[in-house]
Amino acid sequence: MVLVTGANGLVGSHLITTLLAQGKQVKALYHTSRANINHQNLTWQQGDILDIVALEEVFSGIEQVYHCAAIVSFYPKEKYVLHKTNVEGTANVVNACLEAGVKKLLYVSSVATLGRAGISEPISERNKWVDGNHNSEYAKSKYLAEMEVWRGIGEGLDAVIINPSIILGCSDWTKGSAAIFKNAYNEFPWYTIGTNGFVDVHDVVTVMVSLMASNISAQRFVVSSHNLSYQALFTSIAEAFHKKPPYKLVTPFLAEIVWRIEYLKAKFTGGKPLLTKETARTAQQNISYNNSKLLKALPDFKYTAISTSIKRICKEFVEMYKL
Repeated sequence: MVLVTGANGLVGSHLITTLLAQGKQVKALYHTSRANINHQNLTWQQGDILDIVALEEVFSGIEQVYHCAAIVSFYPKEKYVLHKTNVEGTANVVNACLEAGVKKLLYVSSVATLGRAGISEPISERNKWVDGNHNSEYAKSKYLAEMEVWRGIGEGLDAVIINPSIILGCSDWTKGSAAIFKNAYNEFPWYTIGTNGFVDVHDVVTVMVSLMASNISAQRFVVSSHNLSYQALFTSIAEAFHKKPPYKLVTPFLAEIVWRIEYLKAKFTGGKPLLTKETARTAQQNISYNNSKLLKALPDFKYTAISTSIKRICKEFVEMYKL
C-alpha cells in the first residue's frame, strides 16, 4: 500500500493517476477537498497531518509514502500556518513513518530551500542554505521541513528529497503555478525581465516514482528541466492558446511600487495581495538551475521539451474549462 499526502494538489493528483496505472494500491490523504479520481485500487481518506493520533490509523499497512502536502504562500500574514503545516506536519509524517516501519519516504521540497544569496551561476544541490532576510517565509518553512526529513534519515528512515522548480501542469488555475496559464489565456499584458527554472508535472511524477523504486536514499535532487525567461514562457503559453502575448515590461521600479500598493490594499480590505514583496523581487531575478545530478542518478530519464509540455497542458485546460 502506497500513501500520498496532499493528494488533491497538482503533484499529488497526477502522481495518483500514475501509481494507479502501474497497478499500485493507493491511499490518498486529503485535507478539505478531494480530486475527482475514482478507482478500485484507490482509497480516499480525509485527514490532517497535524493530527498525530489520526496519522496512526492512516499509516497502518503503508510501505511507501509520498509526502506532497504543503502550503505555498508568500503572504506574510500566513507565516504561522506555513510553518505549522510545512514544518510540524512534515515532522509528524516522518515520525509516523518511523513508528509504522515504512520502507521508504519521498519528500517533495522546493528549490526555494537552495542557497541563492550572491549566486550568479546555476544553482545545484551543492548550494548551502544561508539565513537572511532575502529568504521568504515559505522558503524557511520548506528548509526546516527538509531538516525534519534529514532527522528521520538519521534515525534510520529510508528517504529521498526532491527540489522541483516551478511546476507546470493542469489543475485549478486559480491557484499556484497553474494561474500562469489563466493569466496568459486572459491576455495579461505584463511581463518581467527575470528568468527561472520550470518543469512539467509529468516529469516530476516520473522522477518521484523512479526514485522510490531505486536504491537511492539520503539524497536530494534538483528537478528542473528548462531555465527560461518569464517573457518567453508567457509568450509560448499565450501562443498555444492563440492569444495575444504580453507586451508591457514590468521594470524593477514599477514592481516595487505595485507590491506596496497591493500590500496597502490588502491591509484595508482584509484580502490577499496579488503581488507580494517576495514574488515581485523574485520575478526580476535571473535564476537558473543545474539538473545534472538527477540525470546521472537516473540515466534513462529525459525531460520533456518545454514546447511539448505547454501545448499539452494548454489543451488540457481547454478541455477542462471548455474554453
